[in-house]
Amino acid sequence: MGNSVVLLACVMMLAFLAFMLMISAIKIVPEYERGVIFRLGRLVGARGPGLFLVIPVFERMVRVDTRVITMDVPVQEVITLDNVTIKVNAVLYFQVINPNWAVTKVVDYIRATMQIAQTTLRSVVGQVELDDLLAQREKINQKLQQIIDEQTEPWGIKVTIVEVKDVELPQNMQRAMAKQAEAEREKRAKLIHAEGELQASRALAEAAAIIAREPVTLQLRYLQTLTEIAVEKNSTIIFPLPIDTVRTFVDALRSISGTTPSSSTQRLE
Repeated sequence: MGNSVVLLACVMMLAFLAFMLMISAIKIVPEYERGVIFRLGRLVGARGPGLFLVIPVFERMVRVDTRVITMDVPVQEVITLDNVTIKVNAVLYFQVINPNWAVTKVVDYIRATMQIAQTTLRSVVGQVELDDLLAQREKINQKLQQIIDEQTEPWGIKVTIVEVKDVELPQNMQRAMAKQAEAEREKRAKLIHAEGELQASRALAEAAAIIAREPVTLQLRYLQTLTEIAVEKNSTIIFPLPIDTVRTFVDALRSISGTTPSSSTQRLE
């Protein structure tokens, strides 16, 4: 009776162990992961997504996330090509496209990619001038992405986007750039003012030519000026007498008297 109890206990223990081994052999990998399998230390390959079996003791699985990883590159202090000290940071987007290489060719692919991004950011920014860094941000981003992607490709990493986020300038450089921008705006204002004066002078020259051909236009302009003055509440209005009006009376007197006009009338004419 005692031997049968012990035997039953051993059988139950073995069944429990077999059940636990079977449970541990079942692996479920989601869509965004891959399971890299090693059999007795040798690389078998990546499996998943879905349900599959891993031989206990003989096989080992390493999970690798294949989603896009967002990484903030810390602030780097860089001296640009024109000897300006700035602080610049960036953001990096990358993902694993070859899980086998990401596990077997580098110890920690995330940390390795971070270090490559930092050194590349310092190197690229140090090779350009400050004005180019501020004005040609897209070109520098493409260059960063290309260099980092070439260096991480042997690890099975694909760098999709690299963006320079912020450029921090020294206070003296900010003041100098503000003065430069102010001078540039003053230059534009003076050019616009000069262009306006040129156009106004051309318009006045055309108006003078028209008045010279048609003297009556001067009389119309005179009447318009009087209309504008009459609107204002002025105590004194200077009312100049048009020459054409005086000339009409002079001609009338000349026809009536039939005499030679006086010297003052000639001067008036």
